[in-house]
Amino acid sequence: MGRMPCGTGNGRGAPCSRRRARWPQARCSPSRLKAAPPAPSAVTPALIEAARKEGKVSFYSALELNVAERLGKVFEAKYPGISVRVERSGAERIFQRIAQEQASNINAVDVVNSTDPAHYLDWKKKDWLAPYLPEDVAKHFPADQIDPDGMYATSCAWLEAIGYNTNLVEARRRAEELRDLLDPKWPGQDRQGAPGL
Repeated sequence: MGRMPCGTGNGRGAPCSRRRARWPQARCSPSRLKAAPPAPSAVTPALIEAARKEGKVSFYSALELNVAERLGKVFEAKYPGISVRVERSGAERIFQRIAQEQASNINAVDVVNSTDPAHYLDWKKKDWLAPYLPEDVAKHFPADQIDPDGMYATSCAWLEAIGYNTNLVEARRRAEELRDLLDPKWPGQDRQGAPGL
């Protein structure tokens, strides 16, 4: 199974094959095998030229289509000669697609942006991510939003709130936490806003 780079992208310069250390299991613990996080990487002329030779970057994104396409256009404007193929879908479908591609030994994705943080944890556990830490991410992102091994970084976050109709629900009966909505008194009364809002 291949490994896919993540973050702000590095063309296809990341490793495409899984490498395993050949150590007797009894002699080492996972902490001994753990590599140091990657040093922040600058976008060098050599990296840009290597990406131009490949010609395109495949970007799977669960962001809204207009946002994902805008990111692609900004990248293309900054790096002429490298096109971005945006594949927009829901986070769950991206997760399933990558699992299917990995099972078939297909390494089609270069950069992935899921809106579900659990996906990155799963991909990291399965060794499907390649370490890559862009200089800009190291410089501008809060340290607690960057994976310590350089496998991914938080690129977006949002708040979720519980709203209620004060004409239908008394303040003393309202849900205070999301788990309160599991109470049987709320069946059929909960609503979720459109994902595009």
